[in-house]
Amino acid sequence: MAAAYFSRNGLMLGLLFVVLGVCLLSCAARQPSTQKLKVHKHLKRLNKKPVKTIQSPDGDFIDCVHITQQPAFDHPFLKDHKIQMRPNYHPEGLYDDKKVKTESNERDNSIKQLWHVNGMCPEDTIPIRRTKEDDVLRASSVKRYGKKKHTSIVYPRVIPKSADPDLVNESGHQHAIAYVEGEKFYGAKATMNVWEPKIQQPNEFSLSQIWILGGSFGEDLNSIEAGWQVSPDLYGDNNTRLFTYWTSDAYQATGCYNLLCSGFIQINNNIAMGASISPVSAYRNSQYDISILVWKDQKEGNWWMQFGNGYVLGYWPSFLFSYLADSASMIEWGGEVVNSEPDGQHTTTQMGSGRFPEEGFGKASYFRNIQVVDKENNLKAPKEIGTFTEQSNCYDVQTGSNSDWGHYFYYGGPGKNPNCP
Repeated sequence: MAAAYFSRNGLMLGLLFVVLGVCLLSCAARQPSTQKLKVHKHLKRLNKKPVKTIQSPDGDFIDCVHITQQPAFDHPFLKDHKIQMRPNYHPEGLYDDKKVKTESNERDNSIKQLWHVNGMCPEDTIPIRRTKEDDVLRASSVKRYGKKKHTSIVYPRVIPKSADPDLVNESGHQHAIAYVEGEKFYGAKATMNVWEPKIQQPNEFSLSQIWILGGSFGEDLNSIEAGWQVSPDLYGDNNTRLFTYWTSDAYQATGCYNLLCSGFIQINNNIAMGASISPVSAYRNSQYDISILVWKDQKEGNWWMQFGNGYVLGYWPSFLFSYLADSASMIEWGGEVVNSEPDGQHTTTQMGSGRFPEEGFGKASYFRNIQVVDKENNLKAPKEIGTFTEQSNCYDVQTGSNSDWGHYFYYGGPGKNPNCP
């Protein structure tokens, strides 16, 4: 009788463990499926139905999406927005005839995007790099996909040059920049040569860009950014890509790269944000550069972007910003890398060409013909250019000026080296 009792209880106990085991397995299986559901929902929101799809040689899919279906119009404030198909004004001094160049033979065709070899998007569409599931899964969360970290802020006066390297490395971001401040700015322009810097860790990046900044360098920083970058974490490869970024709260909740959230309104059907740039510069060989202009249309209030000599890409609507709704208080040009090495060690991730500024043309990275836009809508040479780098033994910057390049600077470096352990 006792034996039967224990046998029955043992059986029940065994069944209980089986049920618990099945439940645990089921819960564990349900967890990733919830994540997957979030990812697929996000992909559906980002990847709009295309009119045509072009496969790039680098594996990207470029979707030609009707201009009215782009991600910007998911924003509640843009539901009834009438697209501004061209700016009211270009900055004076940009062209001799003060007009927008639209003829293809007037455009800068020395640098193309890789996907162009397999086709172009038709009129009334815009090219959007398709986001893949793996792209989103590489992010720390679905919510953070396509966003910079809060530590991306660089304010030249915050960290003195004599700062302890351990203190500098805490932020993980390092810079070599030229900057101007102290007046109201309504845009900036520069021509920068394009490289393919080597990245040590997949979670690091290297970029070269223009920053248009407004507000304090606290929680309310407004920033518009444009340039080129290599970011394995964001794109899944080491290709050099054209990019833009915006934030109105110091990289916390607002803003994103390229068209990965509602904000930037694209009007151009030739250039895809986030797509690979080709060719790139080579050491002691051909140099390829791109021109970027960002300026405020003071009539409508929107901030416009132009790539090269004729590709007006689109605009950031004024309402996205607080301080930049009026003007910028600081302009920065230069490079930024992420250093994820612990204990004060330094990454070998390169900035620019990976060479120091003193090596000069054909070897070092440069920004040339740097200009600002003033209140009268004139492009002009900046006054009192400052420079900043956290650790000049790792990445450095040197300015100069001449009649051909106007105000320019060389910048960059190899990261870890005997003088930057």
